[in-house]
This record gives sequence, structure tokens and C-alpha cells, in this order.
Amino acid sequence: MIFHTPILTLLLVSALAALVALWAAGFGLSVLRRWDLASGARGQLLMERRTELVSTLFAMVMAAEAAALFLFIFNADRMAALFVGAMCAVGTLNVNGYGFPALYAQIGTFFAAAVWLVLDRVDRLGRDYPLTRVKYAAVLAIAPLVLLSGGLQLGYFLNLRTDVITSCCSKLFTPTNAGISDEMAGVDPATALWALGIAGGLVAATGLRALRSGRGHGLFALAGLAYFGAALVAMVSTIALYIYENPNHHCPFCILKPEYGYIGYAFYLPLFGATALALGLGAASPFATRESLRAPLPAVMRRLNLWALAGFAAYGAVTVWAILRSHLILFG
Repeated sequence: MIFHTPILTLLLVSALAALVALWAAGFGLSVLRRWDLASGARGQLLMERRTELVSTLFAMVMAAEAAALFLFIFNADRMAALFVGAMCAVGTLNVNGYGFPALYAQIGTFFAAAVWLVLDRVDRLGRDYPLTRVKYAAVLAIAPLVLLSGGLQLGYFLNLRTDVITSCCSKLFTPTNAGISDEMAGVDPATALWALGIAGGLVAATGLRALRSGRGHGLFALAGLAYFGAALVAMVSTIALYIYENPNHHCPFCILKPEYGYIGYAFYLPLFGATALALGLGAASPFATRESLRAPLPAVMRRLNLWALAGFAAYGAVTVWAILRSHLILFG
């Protein structure tokens, strides 16, 4: 099982990310203790040279970790055929106790990686490395998450057993299975769609304000988080029903399957990407007043802002399209 190509790829990415994260964290401690751009000492000059190498390698593994989230989900869905009782990724992740924790840790790593990549991009705009201390402090926070994610993935893949009877999504998203999945599935469809619409309005208002004025990216990030949560709840409680044309099928993973045209990727790729960009904008916005960033940063922030708004709008557009083309009638 562990020798499947996608699994080996995921484990290789996790191992490489863990090694680079530990190395970057060690270097980050030196930066936080001794970084002084005004100093002409040999140690400072060597540190300035090394920071380019460390930042580049860490950025590469963060990009790989972000991409690994979607490979992890895709692989879980493809492996469902190997386990008795599994219909989609839910069954595969339920094979042992590491599956869903590994997924949640991977999602956390995805957003952390995206925020760090934005900070690194902003830091490279300034001639005086204005965010060096900030981004290496972030490395120290991200490194444990990378190690946790890699450890959970390793535990998950090492404990996969094809002789285990697992549970499918029809049992997870039911009232008999108490938990957050049941609570999301039990949200009233009208309430879920209204919440998604309100969150979409907040995202549009704060995003357009930030786009016009160059300020308020923090509010845009908070609105993006609210939209992300509302979108996931709406997917489970309402949107999935329209896609399956079944009032009892709430699974947010089956929409990734070919029989539904892989429409799930049209939902999740823009949603996760837009939320990540919004969070990155919120993290970078407090540093817009730095002297070396005043000229180059606004154009970059504007471009990221536009991409984030486009991603949120894409999720909304696919939602409307899925509902309008469905033959299911939830509201009289």
C-alpha cells in the first residue's frame, strides 16, 4: 500500500518539508537573535547571503506542501475502491484514526504556507529586507505544524489495512453520527444559502473597498474566513444536495468523483485559493507603511486582491450554476 506512487510522493514531500522546516527554523533563531541590517560585521553579511538560500528553499517546500493538500484528497478518493464500505474519500480517511486528523493538519499547513509565501513575496519587494524577522518568526510557528502534518500522514499510510471494513459518507453525515458533520448537514438549507449570500456580500464590500483605497485588507481577510466557513456549511447542508439531486446525500467529497464531472474541484480550488490570498493580504497589510515598501507593495496587493475576489466570485458562480441546472426542488 505504502508503495503506491501518490503515497510515496506525499511522504517524500512531507519528509523534505520537515527537513527544510527544521533547518529554516534553526536559521530563523539566529536571525531573530542577531539580525542587524545596520551592521557591517562579517556575520551579518553571511546571514544576508544565507537568508536568500533559506527563503528560496523554504518557499519551494511551502508551495509543494500547498499542492500536496489536493493530491492527498485526490489520492484518498481514488483509493476508496480498495476498502470494503468506502464509497469516496470519507471511507478511505475513516480506515484508521489518523485519516481525518492528517487531512485537517494538511489544510492548516496549506493556509500557513500560503500566508508565508505572501510574506516572503512582500519581503523581496523591499531593498532592506523589511520583513525578514517577521517571516522567520513565522517559520518557527509553521515548522511544528509541518512536522505534525507529516507525522500524521506517515501514521495514516503505515496503518492502512485493506481487510478493514470502513464506513462511508452516508453514515458520517446522518443524525445517528453525532458530531460536526451531522451539525453541518442539519443546517436549514435556506439559512445556509442566506449565510453564504451575506458572507459573499461582506467579501465583496471589504474586498472592493481594499481594492479602491489600498486599506482594510485585515477586514477583507476576516470576511474571507467567514465566507470560507459559510461555503463549507452550505456545501454540506445544501449545495451537495443539488449536485446529487438527492435530499439525503450531504457528502462534500463525492462531488470530486468523475460521475459528477469532478465539479468539486471547481468549488474547492477557487475557494481555498481565494481564502489563502485573503489571509496573506491580511498578514501583509500592517507592513504597508514600511519605507521601502510604499512604492512597490500597492501594485502587488492590488493584484492579489483581484485574484482573491475572483476566487470567491468563482465559488459563488459555480454554486448558482449547480443549483439552477439541478432537477432537485428544495423550496416550494
